[in-house]
Amino acid sequence: QVHLVESGGVLVQAWGSLRLSCAASGNIVRVNIMVWFRQAPGKQRELVADIVSGGETNYADSVKGRFDIYRDNPENTVYLQMNSLKPEDTAVYYCYANLHTTSSVRDYWGQGTQVTVSS
Repeated sequence: QVHLVESGGVLVQAWGSLRLSCAASGNIVRVNIMVWFRQAPGKQRELVADIVSGGETNYADSVKGRFDIYRDNPENTVYLQMNSLKPEDTAVYYCYANLHTTSSVRDYWGQGTQVTVSS
C-alpha cells in the first residue's frame, strides 16, 4: 500500500514564504515523477511544478522565480518552497506521483493541503 501525505499548508501574509512537503511511503522501487498541482475555488486544477527521477524540474510560468521544487530521494519526499507569495497563490495544493512499486507502476494523489495567502 502506497500513501502520499502532504503537509505545510497554512495561512500566510502576502510576500511571505512557506514550504510544503509530500512524503511517499510504501513498497516504492522508483519514483518516476512527483508533481505539485493546485486548485483555487472555482478554477481548474493546474500544474505548479514537477520533478522527474533525473532531477529535472518544470514550473508554471506564474510561479517561476518564486517557487522551488526539490526532492529528498532517500525519503521519497518532495518539497515545494514558495517565496514571495501572492493572494492568487491561494489554493488547495495536491501532490501527485507516478511510482514504480514492487507490483505495478501507477499514479497516486495526496489528500491536499490548503494554502491561504492574505493581502
